[in-house]
Amino acid sequence: MTLAGAHDGLLLAHAAVTLFMVGLIWFVQIVHYPLFALVGGAGFAHYERHHARRTTWVVAPPMIAELTTAAALAWSTPGALAWCGLALLAVIWASTALWQVPAHRRLEHGFDPRVHGRLVSTNWVRTAAWSARGVVALALLAVPR
Repeated sequence: MTLAGAHDGLLLAHAAVTLFMVGLIWFVQIVHYPLFALVGGAGFAHYERHHARRTTWVVAPPMIAELTTAAALAWSTPGALAWCGLALLAVIWASTALWQVPAHRRLEHGFDPRVHGRLVSTNWVRTAAWSARGVVALALLAVPR
């Protein structure tokens, strides 16, 4: 495989994993997180613990693949576009670490409407950043090579 072919493969892998995450975050934001309020107080802590464990198996591999491909593109692609995508990824990871993970940890002790509301409202940061990353990933594919 040529260097250009490898770079094209990297661009395609990056776009695929990024667009997967764009779709997933919109599902989480519009459907999944709002439905937490309907689980019911008695079983919510048990639900949340299992939700967090299972969700990790779905989101961790593509998030790591996205970070890896975004970093590789930032180092190997001329121009600021790939660096912009990497900066958006930093926003996503910071939001996850600073807002979403702590909210989930608090919800593991039982449903709290204020924590749930904060989880949904702060997740808009990730939703917007991942949506912008989707645009960046598609733009990187469109740049003539």
